[in-house]
Amino acid sequence: MKQFFLASLLGSTIALCTSAMAADDLKTLEAAAKAEGAVNSVGMPDDWANWKGTWEDLAKKYGLKHIDTDMSSAQEIAKFAAEKDNASADIGDVGAAFGPISVKQGVVQPYKPTTWEQIPDWAKDKDGNWALAYTGTIAFIVNKKLLHGSEAPTKWADLKTGKYKVSIGDVSTAAQAANGVLAAALANGGDEKNIQPALLLFADIAKQGRLSMANPTIATMEKGEIEVGVVWDFNGLSYKAKMANPDDYIVLIPSDGSVISGYTTIINKYAKHPNAAKLTREYIFSDAGQINLAKGNARPIRAEHIKLPEEVKAKLLPNEQYKKVTPIKDADAWEKTSKALPQKWQEEVIINMP
Repeated sequence: MKQFFLASLLGSTIALCTSAMAADDLKTLEAAAKAEGAVNSVGMPDDWANWKGTWEDLAKKYGLKHIDTDMSSAQEIAKFAAEKDNASADIGDVGAAFGPISVKQGVVQPYKPTTWEQIPDWAKDKDGNWALAYTGTIAFIVNKKLLHGSEAPTKWADLKTGKYKVSIGDVSTAAQAANGVLAAALANGGDEKNIQPALLLFADIAKQGRLSMANPTIATMEKGEIEVGVVWDFNGLSYKAKMANPDDYIVLIPSDGSVISGYTTIINKYAKHPNAAKLTREYIFSDAGQINLAKGNARPIRAEHIKLPEEVKAKLLPNEQYKKVTPIKDADAWEKTSKALPQKWQEEVIINMP
């Protein structure tokens, strides 16, 4: 009887697994996504990492209508949690540190794309709740025309002595800004638990009246508000390309060290278009989706497994600039530190502004 029960239980489990696999079968998923007809995103605007290319492809291939509301990683997770069953968003794109946070808050659902095995273990959640689609490395974007006689900085140490303003953005909400602080810490002997070297650097810049509150974006750059911006490499390269005079700008990885991290899609647990959101993730990790990201100057996570067109590869920064780049080694420590960062920034950096 016991053996019969176990065999029966095993048979039921296999049947359940098989039906689950059938439900996630790509053709079934495509049909379900087409029936939903739309995918609404947050934090995935057209001009960030060439999301535009992906939205256009999804519209052409599957008829998916799309709208995006741009917001920070923290705001995306808060939105999923606040709206629950009244969800207006299906999928978002958040900084690496926010992937585990979204899981702890219970606002996401898993989906493993068919290329799952080609994503490095360090860049994904074992259950499929998140996986980095592309990496970013903290870089400088420098407007050569606005340096007030200073040399263009090539390393963090240069920021101490320049006459230009330094813009890093809002460390309390933006993953880019928080990672900028971590990059400065790593270059100055700090780590995920110890960002004090970076706080001291930015406090010094603030005391000199050179810490700009302007967020480094295309809009602020076009207005001439950004002299030296701390940005992801892919953003810096995209912004430069869109400027009226691209040759006025330099994008480079600081030679004394930086951090490489990335961004992950998160699928809203309460999504109104869950299949369209899963299909979107599937497409992002396909060869075409990964090449789209590279066209936006982001380094695709499956770079080793795809052949980038030569003209796309040529737009990226040379490999030698990445010699002193460090991945986040202690994600749990960085999660704690990044949560404490906004208050420390206020108490130790902003307080020094004239």
